[in-house]
Amino acid sequence: MKRLYRSQYDRKLAGICGGLADYFKIDATIIRIVMVVLFFISIGFPVLVAYIIGAFIIPNEEDVS
Repeated sequence: MKRLYRSQYDRKLAGICGGLADYFKIDATIIRIVMVVLFFISIGFPVLVAYIIGAFIIPNEEDVS
């Protein structure tokens, strides 16, 4: 079963992008670039809020295993 989690090893801040990349089976760099582009397009606030909420809601990889 496929589950979304925060990456324990592929992380820069909270592991959200690494976890999303693993879930969608793509490179984490692509997710990070998309997040930065969305951050600047949306003036930052919605993407920043979504990232912070994800950091609290999405479980760590070690908690899922």
